[in-house]
Amino acid sequence: MINQNYAMGQQASAAVKSSLKRKRPDIEIVGDDLHQMLQVKDFSPYVAKIKASGADAVVTANWSADLTLLIKAAKDASLKTPFYTYNGATKGIPTALAASGAEDVKLVTYWTPNDDVNASKAVIEPFKAKYDDDFVVLPFYNLVKMLSKSVKDAKSSQPAVVARMLEGMKIQSLNGELEMRKSDHQIQQPLLIANWAKTNGKDVRYDLEKTGFGWKTIEKFDSFIASTPTSCQMKRPPV
Repeated sequence: MINQNYAMGQQASAAVKSSLKRKRPDIEIVGDDLHQMLQVKDFSPYVAKIKASGADAVVTANWSADLTLLIKAAKDASLKTPFYTYNGATKGIPTALAASGAEDVKLVTYWTPNDDVNASKAVIEPFKAKYDDDFVVLPFYNLVKMLSKSVKDAKSSQPAVVARMLEGMKIQSLNGELEMRKSDHQIQQPLLIANWAKTNGKDVRYDLEKTGFGWKTIEKFDSFIASTPTSCQMKRPPV
């Protein structure tokens, strides 16, 4: 594991270690590095360490230059180890991946445009035609869809009333069925793993940032599998 040394990177490291201990105790973590955020200009020492460790996979929550420079260093060192990323679809990353000739990079996420091209088409193509840009941030679409439905169903725009209407709400989105968990108001949704791949007009129809490459879904987990337990005891205001 290699992550930026701040809240998200630290949490990613802790969560991976905790999950593997419960679900796959046979898997050994051979490296767990935290580095300064957006300060490292040369990741070759980290890549050399990964190579020497014999790791079968790398997990990283890095983003921005800390992800692109890491992948580039791996490519330059002919490291064939797959990288599991969380931020591989964020702005600028696809362009850098294509430019570096990146291989065996994976994305762990909740949705990609190629997950279900028929469902995606209704939103992606009009968005691209209007803004000449990629639609990639699905949570905003889901937010507006759920919020507007809750206001309509509640026949009110009062925050406490709308919030209660959201509890347990289910909607059909571009990535399947979503539910607003009643206990803590956290979205329960499918998760998937995708491969960085060249567009082919079939299962990789939509590219990103005009690179000719996009994300190809290789495995999907329903929300009841992806869901994690909560200990939240949320206090609700009176309506």
